[in-house]
Amino acid sequence: MFIRNGRAHPLHPFKMNCSVYNSELTVYSKESTIMSERATAPTTAPAATSAPVASATSAASAENLPEPNAKLTTREKKWIVYDVGNSAFVMLSTAVVPIYANSLLQSAGQSNIVSTWGYAQTIASLIIAVMMPVLGSMADVQGMKVKFFTGFFLTGVVACCAMALPLSWLIFLVVCILATVGLNSSLTFYDSMLVDITSNERMDRVSSHGFAWGYIGSTIPFIACIALIFGGPSLFGWSTVACTRASFVITALWWVAFTIPLLTSYKQVHYRATAGQTGEAIRGTFAELGSTFRAIRKNKPLWMFMIAFFFYIDAVNTVISMSTSYGTQLGIDSTHLVMALLITQFVAFPSAIAYGKLAGRFGAKTMITTAVIAYICIVLFAAFFLRSATEFWILAILVGLFQGGIQALSRSYYGKIIPKNRANEYYGFYDIFGKTASIIGTFLVATTTSLTGNASVGVLSIAILLIVALIFLLLQKDPTRK
Repeated sequence: MFIRNGRAHPLHPFKMNCSVYNSELTVYSKESTIMSERATAPTTAPAATSAPVASATSAASAENLPEPNAKLTTREKKWIVYDVGNSAFVMLSTAVVPIYANSLLQSAGQSNIVSTWGYAQTIASLIIAVMMPVLGSMADVQGMKVKFFTGFFLTGVVACCAMALPLSWLIFLVVCILATVGLNSSLTFYDSMLVDITSNERMDRVSSHGFAWGYIGSTIPFIACIALIFGGPSLFGWSTVACTRASFVITALWWVAFTIPLLTSYKQVHYRATAGQTGEAIRGTFAELGSTFRAIRKNKPLWMFMIAFFFYIDAVNTVISMSTSYGTQLGIDSTHLVMALLITQFVAFPSAIAYGKLAGRFGAKTMITTAVIAYICIVLFAAFFLRSATEFWILAILVGLFQGGIQALSRSYYGKIIPKNRANEYYGFYDIFGKTASIIGTFLVATTTSLTGNASVGVLSIAILLIVALIFLLLQKDPTRK
């Protein structure tokens, strides 16, 4: 990537070519792999489950809840900072990791990073989707939430550190998959902790702060790692490969540091089954999902939105995970790719806030539909016009403008059209849709690129998902509009 024949060469800011690691930084938004996948944490126990319902809510805790507009409490802040910690790995895995993986791939005589990386992302998403029902069940068992959160968090951290070892490209990708599974599985439990650390009236505010600080906080270790990778060889005499591997360890340490406050302060308040009723809780959850699915089928506006959501959020996630690997294959200099990644981060945060205000005026569904149309244009632009660094910067800004907004409004719009007395069940279903909606797009791009040998055609295939979503959105009658 930045080193040739074992020697560091004079630093040309972020200059890379095929003999080093061809950059493939994925334009990312925190909800990347993750924000679009996260559902608002449920606030009540399931209404229909075979497991006995238990409650750990005390009168004292109810009395001590802060006012809706009061300042963030210490417990809320300690929950929020986990977003700062895990987002550092998300940034790393969308930027440095694909670059490094590409260098390993090329060393082994392989060249199609778009397909290889796409298949790796698909496998990780599939594993998470299969595990989701069990994970959702475990999250509501007394005393188990923090244990499973810790287990998956440690899996992600250990795998992140293991990526610093000298591995072949295949083993490296396997470790990346394990780290991704650990991260996203921990987020399932993390999201469900929200009901224990704050009140219903404050959830939107606390959750939004988590996303906001995650956007900003993740850039700090990322910039430090990038500075090490490009400045380390001249400052410390290390090879670029060694600096890159060190960045994996730095990110893991950052992740751990911002997780400790949550682990040392979290107390599970709500649960629907005791630890001895785990089996019953799991069986109850599967029955509950079946009941919720049947209820959704009878609610036409709801299921039409769910289908639209499945397809457009898959497309959004695919753009996040594949766009910069596509830029790499086109030969765009990595300086521009890294800078574009940071620009996307900073643009997405205020854009999401602005999108929320526009939704208040024009309606959430209208703004979601607008974002889907914008994404169709983004995909067409990437497939037919993206050939230079300037065009990639335009792509990065466009993604930042619409990415945060569509993810934020999808969750709030869904909350408006579901039965409020069964929000826990419905958001559980929403969460599963979000997790599984990361499989089709990456597989479609990887397969199309492999069959045609043309990455532009692979990227263009994302438009199919968006068009399907747009059709369902246009046909759906908005229940929030009287």
